[in-house]
Amino acid sequence: MSLQAALKLQPRHHRAKNLVLFLGDGMGVSTVSATRILRGQMEGNPGEETVLAMDTFPHLALSKTYSVDKQVADSASTGTAYHCGVKANSKTVGLSASAVASQCNSTTGNEVFSVLHRAKAQGKSVGIVTTTRVQHASPAASYAHCVSRSWYSDADLPPSARREGCKDIATQLIYNTDINVILGGGRMYMTPKGTPDPEYPTSTSRRGQRKDRQNLIKLWLEARESKNAKYVWHKEQFDAVDVESTNYLMGLFEAKDMRYELDRNTTRDPSIVEMTEKAIQILSKNPKGFFLFVEDKCMSLRGRIDHGHHDGVAKLALTEAVMFDRAIQRASELTSDSDTLTVVTADHSHVFTLGGNTPRGNPIFGLAPKIADDDMPYTSILYANGPGYLLQNGTRANITFVDYMDDEYMQQAAVPLNTETHGGEDVAIYARGPMAHLFHGVKEQNYIAHVLAYAACLEPYTDCPPEAGAAPHCHASVFLMLPTLLLALRT
Repeated sequence: MSLQAALKLQPRHHRAKNLVLFLGDGMGVSTVSATRILRGQMEGNPGEETVLAMDTFPHLALSKTYSVDKQVADSASTGTAYHCGVKANSKTVGLSASAVASQCNSTTGNEVFSVLHRAKAQGKSVGIVTTTRVQHASPAASYAHCVSRSWYSDADLPPSARREGCKDIATQLIYNTDINVILGGGRMYMTPKGTPDPEYPTSTSRRGQRKDRQNLIKLWLEARESKNAKYVWHKEQFDAVDVESTNYLMGLFEAKDMRYELDRNTTRDPSIVEMTEKAIQILSKNPKGFFLFVEDKCMSLRGRIDHGHHDGVAKLALTEAVMFDRAIQRASELTSDSDTLTVVTADHSHVFTLGGNTPRGNPIFGLAPKIADDDMPYTSILYANGPGYLLQNGTRANITFVDYMDDEYMQQAAVPLNTETHGGEDVAIYARGPMAHLFHGVKEQNYIAHVLAYAACLEPYTDCPPEAGAAPHCHASVFLMLPTLLLALRT
């Protein structure tokens, strides 16, 4: 069956009307493999034979994730690469490598612009969906230009940056690009200092942070008063949004990052699947098309996949990844391969591994079949470093009587660190739709933005694929000019 399908596969050489970019934060290949098994086992199957939604994408490539200054990159520099088309320095978003991390005066003149920004400039509707705060590095690289990924609100700006005129990421969210749909967490960075959070009114740690006393949510709504804009912070409000009469939607469902799927209050917070669905329903009304960025963190404290891995808790990470795949599946149901280029990738990997000579159908969070040389059992999932490094009487902990199937069980690690680190290996790119065949082989991560822009005929590309139904013509010259066009993105 697979061979027959491959023999019939025909690339779509025409222009893409819509672009959807899914980013599994920290979703390395080992995470995808483990997610596949987990999803299958959640459905009552052995797991290994399961086909994820992303597995059905016909075109595949590998992405080299290093940044200009780091062999193992962070989510800020990688976000700049796949959003804006240039490699960058760690900790910076939306800036070329000429910008210096945390040095405000290196911002001006080094701004680079994302596919989202360029899509909006050409009349498309645009949106971001994330399970983190909307000011997090991955979505921020699509709209902000900042030398520090941590400058979420003006309260995070050092005095020197404030004097030199740098703007925090939340401010840039509402002023830099006219974004139609903004869904995720991050309320506290949008409201004046001391403002009680509507969901946690007695919590002092979740109150508004802004020293400038600006209510950015209110300002965003006021600027779109005649454009059918809505703001929601609760799932009941979110569910009540009429997509036909709503052209702009901001939904901020947590003070900081949204909760892990395992901890999500299903009556209070929408899932990534529900947010993706609502975003597409609103954005797809535009006859000129849309661009949507969807992020889930597979490990813990960033995108939630990413955050789970950083915490060394595989169940949190992999459950997020299962929901991420379901969001991909729902997006595929709401769009068409004939006019929508959908790309699924990761910004980086994690030092997460799956092994131990386990038999078919072994519980993904279970034990390897043999004991180790220290005469103790070990789980098939382990981390190379992180908080799971625990010693008892000079040796690793004996997990014989530990509930390693618990939602918050922390897998063992080889090297002690407070937080597990990113991995430096290549990550996968999955693609389907118009011009998806351009994803093949091993590519630099910033190549992703160029294919997205070229497929939809966005700046700087003018020698574009034909509209659907038009006669094809040669475009090889465009990619021969790629080094020159990389520079053009900085203007």
